[in-house]
Amino acid sequence: MESLLEQYASVVGNEVIAHLKQLANPLKGMKILHINSTKEGGGVAEILNRLIPLKRELGIDAEWEIITGEKDFYKCTKKMHNSLQGDRDDISPSLLSVYESTNLQNFERLKNKLEEADIVFIHDPQPAALLHFCKERKGKWVWRCHIDVSHPYRPVWKYLREYIKGYDASIWSLSAFVQPLSHPLYLIPPSIDPLSEKNIDLPKKEISDFLDSWGINSNSPVVTQVSRFDRFKDPIGVIQSYRLVKQYVPVQLVLAGGGASDDPEGEQVLQEVKTFAGNDPDIHILELPPDAHRAINALQRGSDIIIQKS
Repeated sequence: MESLLEQYASVVGNEVIAHLKQLANPLKGMKILHINSTKEGGGVAEILNRLIPLKRELGIDAEWEIITGEKDFYKCTKKMHNSLQGDRDDISPSLLSVYESTNLQNFERLKNKLEEADIVFIHDPQPAALLHFCKERKGKWVWRCHIDVSHPYRPVWKYLREYIKGYDASIWSLSAFVQPLSHPLYLIPPSIDPLSEKNIDLPKKEISDFLDSWGINSNSPVVTQVSRFDRFKDPIGVIQSYRLVKQYVPVQLVLAGGGASDDPEGEQVLQEVKTFAGNDPDIHILELPPDAHRAINALQRGSDIIIQKS
């Protein structure tokens, strides 16, 4: 059976894989720890599900842990997430206290790993305060921001920045998202996994079978958005746009997505979308599980237009 690296060689070529191995040589045996807030649902989990095995194949001792908390912790981090994207939503001192105490509890649970790791990657705001409690750290800490922080609500960014500024570096998706910090700033642009079931070629029959199973007419134009049911993905705005288009073209709309365990607003937004869609038979709202990669692939290949309002 081919290794993951060998499989990618069929896409990028052997020379790229050889160069990657050369770059990884100085890191062999190093302990690399990634921390985020969920093992499934959302882009970060999808990245880490493939990144960790790849690092291990390169001889790097890579691990992945998640930060966990109670309902108020996720309520706080959701507000934090929304505020970083521009929502003017103040977070109460009591919720911030929950955020801090939850990070402390998770630090105590992961203390040995956090202190002994050569490099710790902290993803997004949820676990950002872990560094504050790690006084005896051995390695370097990097904060990776997967969010559009181009126009954050300043009081929330000011609070979070007190934790972020202590990191040895930070990684951002686009230069427009970067906030001023005194440590080194790096860019890793968005990318896709060409070997994921979400991206591989599919037989035409499989695509049509998926569309038929959802009641989507493949002979009529299809507009699709695939995303979590999140206000910042603006599913209501997508429906409004669809209604404008439908005045001129007999189009269908598909809103496909699911939730993540760290998103307490997902179900509420989903119900709002269903209510706004009403009984329109040409609006298809698909609730998909986190591992529905092949279904998403078929849906996008069977659509005429893909929207991504985020």
